[in-house]
Amino acid sequence: MSHLIKRVQGFDAQNNAAGPQAGLSRELLRLALISYGDACTAELTAQRRGLPLSEVYARSYGVSQLSIAGILANEWDAQLINPVEQPADISLIRAFGPGRCLQNGVMPWRRIGGATIVLSAHPDRFDGCAAELRTCFGPVRMAITTLDQMNIGIGAQCGQALVTAAETKVPAIESCRQWNARFALIVGLALLASIAVLAVTAPRALFAMVTTWTIVILLFNTLLKGAAAYIGWRAPPEPAQTVTPARLPVITMLVPLYNETAIAEHLLARLKALDYPRELLDVCLVLEADDHTTRATLGRTILPTWMRPIVVPKGTIKTKPRALNYALDFAHGSIIGIWDAEDAPAANQLYKAAYGFANSPPQVACLQGTLDYYNADTNWLTRCFTIEYASWFRVILPGFRKLGLVVPLGGTTLFFRRDALEKLGGWDAHNVTEDADLGVRLARHGYYTDLIATVTEEEANGRPWPWVKQRSRWLKGYAMTYGVHMRNPARLWRDLGARRFFGLQLLFLGTLSQFALAPILWTFWLPTLGLGHPLSVYLAPWAFWTLAGLFMLSELVNLAAATVGVRKARKSWLIKWALTLQFYFPLAAIATYKGLLELATRPFYWDKTAHGVLLPKGWKSQAIQPPQPLLHPVSDG
Repeated sequence: MSHLIKRVQGFDAQNNAAGPQAGLSRELLRLALISYGDACTAELTAQRRGLPLSEVYARSYGVSQLSIAGILANEWDAQLINPVEQPADISLIRAFGPGRCLQNGVMPWRRIGGATIVLSAHPDRFDGCAAELRTCFGPVRMAITTLDQMNIGIGAQCGQALVTAAETKVPAIESCRQWNARFALIVGLALLASIAVLAVTAPRALFAMVTTWTIVILLFNTLLKGAAAYIGWRAPPEPAQTVTPARLPVITMLVPLYNETAIAEHLLARLKALDYPRELLDVCLVLEADDHTTRATLGRTILPTWMRPIVVPKGTIKTKPRALNYALDFAHGSIIGIWDAEDAPAANQLYKAAYGFANSPPQVACLQGTLDYYNADTNWLTRCFTIEYASWFRVILPGFRKLGLVVPLGGTTLFFRRDALEKLGGWDAHNVTEDADLGVRLARHGYYTDLIATVTEEEANGRPWPWVKQRSRWLKGYAMTYGVHMRNPARLWRDLGARRFFGLQLLFLGTLSQFALAPILWTFWLPTLGLGHPLSVYLAPWAFWTLAGLFMLSELVNLAAATVGVRKARKSWLIKWALTLQFYFPLAAIATYKGLLELATRPFYWDKTAHGVLLPKGWKSQAIQPPQPLLHPVSDG
């Protein structure tokens, strides 16, 4: 015991910190919850990172929040209160605002003796919002709680208010939540009726109009894709990141989960392999309140201290962007990232994001990583999916960025400056392709998206009908996004400028048109089979073969982009399969028809994709710890 006292005294002599932080280390040493070396390292880490010492001990050294809170209560001569067991006066939380409570890390609890008791998990930061609290409540007195208990308490009492806010964060003028499905149905039926009448009364004119539109879209899409592919192919390597952040940022990674069973254990194993300081890592597993499957799976698992569940209460819709908006209020980081349940990110990815922002101007609000697939060799569909992503993320997107066009976002491996994301209102909770919409809104508000050289591997959808369902959701969201931003074309032109305006037309309207009218393009394969083409009767031979040549040129551009993409992905063995993409993309036409139909029937329906179905060979043999009791209980809050 005397030896331990000498170590503590030695620690005090070497440590220049004064007050409660040094007292926290002394008390943890006295209780033998940390070693002397850990205490020295933790103090230096807290100073270097600009973090509360309590967070360093909790996240990096596994000291329980409750133990820390008890020590802090004694140090600050404050009461220790558990707001889960002793709920707060909800009127006080509403008066300050649950969102402001979470943002400031405080929780107005009850009025006692002429003062309002306000709970805090970080007493050394309480003075930062004390003036704001006094303006709202008058005299205030601080009490201590844990961060988990505060979050659970606020979620349990104000979950519905936070959910309502999550569903309406984006201004109505920029959201699709006012989408009128009945009106869309009427317009769709009227359009189909008009086509039917023209098919009977003027079939040649109808075929000529549709073919002309298809050819025009094909021409401009080919030019755009060809330019993007050439620039992306010739693009130099990423410049060296020369600026080192003065302090690495706290990064919150939001991982939305829903009905996950097979993937959950693999996900935890991948996240544990991340190479980033644990005291700066805040991984939030975002769960739906009625998702008993995933919650039961996580309930049998020990979560590390830097990982926590956030349960989203029921609302009027159930979509990924709604869940992300809800979780954003509970995030701790200045950088917000997104991963999906099946993702396997590169271990150094968070360092790439931190250094990427440090080397970018403030207008760069989003960094997009590269997506690839770890089960490319499962079947033909996964091979084609991998080829498609290789050409898109490694060739086309770099070209879009160099051309100064709107960079469409993927749904994962995204990193945002939190302040910019909150200014935009987060994600449109009603848009089932929230990433595409957010990319456009970022551009309209003067922000830019850049690409970073880091790869996240995903599970490719390798079953035909689930593939169609997933793609139909994406294309339905494309149509919604286009409809929302084209409500006022003149304003969109002013926001984006001419080049990005026309680029957006080709990206959204062009993609939808090309897939919807794909059967018209397929007819140009008929001459190669020795069959006649309907247009050959009405066009001069030179005109017909010019159109046929354009179609063939488009296919060659697609093939070139695919070849360059798989080479950059170091999967050259897939090149031979690029020749079979002609049989792959017809599935997208089916998905387009399904998505357009749902615009008039189920516009906000989220067609969930099952994960963990087609894992690569040997994947299940990876060493993963067996399920254990959950360290942080999953609460309905």
